[in-house]
Amino acid sequence: MKKICIFCGSSMGFNPIYKEKAAELGHVLADHGCELLYGGGSVGLMKIIADVMMERGCKVTGTITQHLLDMRVGHPEINELIVVETMADRKKILEDMADGFIALPGGIGTMDEFFEAYVLSQLRVFDKPVALFNVNGFYDGIVSFIDHIAEEGFMHKEHANSLIVSSNPEELLEKMAQFQPIDMKKWVVEIKEQVGGLR
Repeated sequence: MKKICIFCGSSMGFNPIYKEKAAELGHVLADHGCELLYGGGSVGLMKIIADVMMERGCKVTGTITQHLLDMRVGHPEINELIVVETMADRKKILEDMADGFIALPGGIGTMDEFFEAYVLSQLRVFDKPVALFNVNGFYDGIVSFIDHIAEEGFMHKEHANSLIVSSNPEELLEKMAQFQPIDMKKWVVEIKEQVGGLR
């Protein structure tokens, strides 16, 4: 994997560990020769990881809406800043360009980006790994809820297990490199059989 898309907060969070771990992930990505794709911001954890990777000589590409650029939160120093009209356009470009996705701690926008990538991976729209960088147990609740969805029969267990989760950046990248997409045919057949059983 060469191009890694990062979803993360436009805030730093209250605990300094989020800032520290964002920088650590940036260094690990640089060590592995990765390029960074992200939301193009100059604020929050987005700025931390972008700055670290630029300092390490890595290519950094951001995609930002004109609305956010007008609010002067675009990063003026990255290698490339792609300006689009809508958030949907922004996500589509990142999804098309990336080889894999990592969500750091963040807010609702980060959740929106993460879940869209996770769904596209589940549906085999693309065969790319999706990962949660679970800093300070930030995503424990999300992981538990995804397990609950599978346990209640609204998601195939294999899809729940395909989500990559780690608090260690090296382990995260190693698991992403080993990612194998799930065969859709099996669970589509099971869903159809459930419908047939109700007739």
